[in-house]
Amino acid sequence: MQLNLGTKIRALRQRDGRTQDALAEALGITAQAVSRWESGGSYPDIEMIPAIANYFHISIDELFGYHDDREKTIKDILDAATNVLSRQGFIMTRGSLPDDVGECVKMLRVAAEEFPNEPKILLKLAQALQMWGWNKYGAKGHITGPEGLIEEDVEYNAQNVYWQEALRVYEKILRSEPTPEIRVAAIRQIIPLYCKMGEYERAKVLACQQNPLAICKEILLPLATAGQEKARYLSEQILALLYALRFALSESNALHPNLSTESRRQVLESQIHLYETIFSDGRCGVCHMDLAQLYLELFDCMNDDRINDDRINDTSRLICFDRAFEHYKAYERIRNAAEYHYSAPLVRDLPPLDVSGLPPVEKDFWKKRFKIHPSPIIETVRSHSKYAECFE
Repeated sequence: MQLNLGTKIRALRQRDGRTQDALAEALGITAQAVSRWESGGSYPDIEMIPAIANYFHISIDELFGYHDDREKTIKDILDAATNVLSRQGFIMTRGSLPDDVGECVKMLRVAAEEFPNEPKILLKLAQALQMWGWNKYGAKGHITGPEGLIEEDVEYNAQNVYWQEALRVYEKILRSEPTPEIRVAAIRQIIPLYCKMGEYERAKVLACQQNPLAICKEILLPLATAGQEKARYLSEQILALLYALRFALSESNALHPNLSTESRRQVLESQIHLYETIFSDGRCGVCHMDLAQLYLELFDCMNDDRINDDRINDTSRLICFDRAFEHYKAYERIRNAAEYHYSAPLVRDLPPLDVSGLPPVEKDFWKKRFKIHPSPIIETVRSHSKYAECFE
């Protein structure tokens, strides 16, 4: 790498509106010496480098021009990891992931050694370890108590070496000074992992240290603004609460395996109705995938032999599947669009959706879904050419 230290010093001096005389006075040298540095006639003594960096409020790496190289390397690592991990989706089971996720774990371990205090790399490593732990060992649980609730098999889960490593990485992130965004992501991911491994007290202590829902930014920003800005933050609050409700209902369903199919169906239909009320014009943005998932879960319920409803037949099942497919296709179209704006009354004040940040749908999305359906229903779907891509 060519060393252009004099050029860098001149650029920094001009950036801050400083003269050669001012820099020279601060360093205790002559202005002629500064002039020689900037013209390439000589270099500062090595002992003076920290003082120069301190004068311009930058690191020594930045002074030598290494900062940009470092940031580019980190970005390349994160992009490569995201490209692998984002294709896998959120349905994790033992043996469900390809080998390239394991290779991604190895790459991120090396990156974490090279950049041991870079929270973005550490967070991505912890996420990859968590996924690979699912793939190698899965998780076990059992039904317990008179209400038939699901409890984690913590003795089994605690032996997952990848999850043990992930916990250590998450804890390292939280001991450092990450950005608020990274801190929230780490907390959100480490708490359920603690629980899977029986660390309930640590999970509760960490949870209790966080702010209550009543003073989270989504609740407070509409109270702190007015006019158009207030309208925007109210729209963001609606989406945040919608996501939180969806997650809470999904977790509650998973915790109560003995909940009747009819009850599950009613909950799913209520959620779908809520989404469709908020996005009254059918333009659901990123929530198209939420609706695709909800309709597929409803499709599962409609295929349960225990449900007794004369309104459910092959036609109604196919309509349900079709709605899931249409929302899936709408999401794919949004990902390929130049820009996207919400337009329904309750959300039209949201800023344009950043389509470049939308994760791709996992490559075997439909294959995973079809594994849990009875073959006669799958054949009914397969017989319609409209859904051919689901079987490719």
